[in-house]
Amino acid sequence: MTVTLASGRVLAGAAFGPESASPVLFVAGAGTGKSMCFGVDQLGPAGLRLLTMDRPGMGGSSPDEGRSVASTAQDYRAFVSSVTGMRSPHLPVVANSQGALFGLAIAAAGWASSLTLVSPADEVAYPAIHDMLPPEATRLSDMVRDDPQAATEMLGSFTAEAMENMVLAGSDQGDRAFYLSASFNAMYRTALAEGFAGNAPGYVRDTLMAMAPWPVDLGSIACPVRILFGAEDRVHSPDLGEMLSARIPTAVRQVIHGEGGSLLWTRPELTLAPLAVR
Repeated sequence: MTVTLASGRVLAGAAFGPESASPVLFVAGAGTGKSMCFGVDQLGPAGLRLLTMDRPGMGGSSPDEGRSVASTAQDYRAFVSSVTGMRSPHLPVVANSQGALFGLAIAAAGWASSLTLVSPADEVAYPAIHDMLPPEATRLSDMVRDDPQAATEMLGSFTAEAMENMVLAGSDQGDRAFYLSASFNAMYRTALAEGFAGNAPGYVRDTLMAMAPWPVDLGSIACPVRILFGAEDRVHSPDLGEMLSARIPTAVRQVIHGEGGSLLWTRPELTLAPLAVR
C-alpha cells in the first residue's frame, strides 16, 4: 500500500492481520523496511492489525532530503491517518531496536495511546550511557559528533549483507540460531533489501540520527510506556534499559530471563497480549 503526501512524496507500507481489526503501528529496527513484522499468527486472535512503513529513503518510500526525527514521526502519522481513515490517529505503537528513537518521538508528539519498546537501542550519545560503553561501542556516535561527513561516507558503504553479518557476529548463540532460522531469515533478508534500497539513504539518515543526541523530550511523554528486554541481550543497552526507563515518567520496565535480543519474535505474546482487543 502507498500514501502520496501533499508534497508529492510517497510513503510505502504494509499491513498484517485482519483488515477489520484494531490497528497497531510497528516501527522496525535498523535498516529494515515494511516487510519486517512479528507475531502474525497471534494478530487475528488478539483482534489486532499490524501496520508497517518504509521510512523515507527505504523500500518504496521517497527520500526526504531534510528528514529529521520529528518529520519521520510526522510521516508515520500521515501514513497511519491515510491507511486507517483516522483524522487524528491515536493508537498503540510498538518499536524495536533502533526504531525506538522514532517510537519515542511519536509518543512525545502525543498521538500514541501507548508505547511498547522491545529490545530498544539506547541513546549512545547520552553521557551516562556513553560512559558505560567500551570505546568500540561508542566509536560511531563519536564520529557522528566529531566528523559527520566521515560517518555519512562510512555508513553509505554499508550493505544489507554487511548488516546481517554484523547482527549475527554481535549476537549470542541463542539469538544467532534464531536469526538464521529459515522462517525468520527469509523475512529479515527481504526487509533488509527494502531498508538498503537505492544506496541506503534511509538507513544512513536513520543511523546518523540515532547516534547523535536524541532531540526528544523523554520527560514530556504522557502515554503508558512498557520497556521489554531479554536478560541475555548484550547488544541494545548496557543496563538493559534501566536508565532509559528512569528518564520516561510513565515507563515500566520488564526483563525476561532466558531471552535475548530476539525477544520480539521469540515471545511476541508479551508485546501483543496487553494490546489485545477483548
